[in-house]
Amino acid sequence: MSLTFSIQTKGLTKSFGPFTAVDAIDVEVGKGEIYGFLGANGAGKTTAMRMLCGLLQPSSGTGTVAGFDILRETSKIRTRIGYMSQKFALYPDLTVKENLSLVADLYAIPRALVKERIAEAAERSGIQDLLPRRTGELPWGWQQRLSMACATAHHPEILFLDEPTGSVDPLSRRVFWDLIRAEAERGTTIFVTTHYMDEAEYCHRACFLVDGKIADIGTPHELKTRHQVSTLQEVFLTVAQLARRS
Repeated sequence: MSLTFSIQTKGLTKSFGPFTAVDAIDVEVGKGEIYGFLGANGAGKTTAMRMLCGLLQPSSGTGTVAGFDILRETSKIRTRIGYMSQKFALYPDLTVKENLSLVADLYAIPRALVKERIAEAAERSGIQDLLPRRTGELPWGWQQRLSMACATAHHPEILFLDEPTGSVDPLSRRVFWDLIRAEAERGTTIFVTTHYMDEAEYCHRACFLVDGKIADIGTPHELKTRHQVSTLQEVFLTVAQLARRS
């Protein structure tokens, strides 16, 4: 597989007994690209992401992330990526700074750099004034910003975001996407799942997943032109109908 891609898979599949959650998907994500992995709830987005992050063993197929094999080199992959799950995974009883310090330890950031990295990650996410606050006291949107800061404090090559704006108000969603685009401008590859089709307009390319299979891939402009519609919501409805007829 080519190392010009940050992420590349061939025939990646995950089955749970008779149910196939991810069905032989081929994905190629370029370095520095914001790649939207789109679909309805239950389409297989999170399962695919967990395989790419080395958190779930594929049933079949191959893949590389940051040049490392997802079957044999998962420990190396985890040092090169940042991951933000759907659910808030930090400690509500710790302060914002303490959560960031814990992440710095987990990613073995050199002690001489920890203070600088915490300050940098907090400033990027706009939470520098919240460092002494107890995490559980923060509104949900600010907790999500903290999750973003924790996922990027170690300067990952690839950032995996699993529905990062779920249950976030529209203004906070817009701010969060500003953070995502700023990360991409710094050269980080972004692999983001969402079922909000308006958010997909911010992606360089979008991949639509329907019932575990890839239904279509392209830039937002290419997809809308191909299906002769004006929004990605309409693209999604079209490709979902076509996929289920075939």
